[in-house]
Amino acid sequence: MNKLYSFLGLIQKAGKLSSGDDTVELDIKKNMVKLLIISEDASENTKKKFEHMASSRKINFVFFGNKYDLGAAIGKSPRSILAIKDSGFAKAFTDKASNIINGGECIVKG
Repeated sequence: MNKLYSFLGLIQKAGKLSSGDDTVELDIKKNMVKLLIISEDASENTKKKFEHMASSRKINFVFFGNKYDLGAAIGKSPRSILAIKDSGFAKAFTDKASNIINGGECIVKG
């Protein structure tokens, strides 16, 4: 699990990650998002909103981690929503997350 958080930090440094409701929503509307990460402790409204946006635009999404750890991983305040904007990074994150699914910590949908 720590490897996934470290990987998010790497993606942030590469400039291929956006975070926060407004920024991510804008990136979704611009068709820039390859993978959406929704924190497991996001509000039900936030989960429904972004799950619907991702589903309607055929964007894969995952429920992963909590907003405090996600924010810390990218050097920011707590974040409920992250968006990976590079298909290579999105695939790599999904592949890494798939190894954790057996433990029930990450579920990839899309």
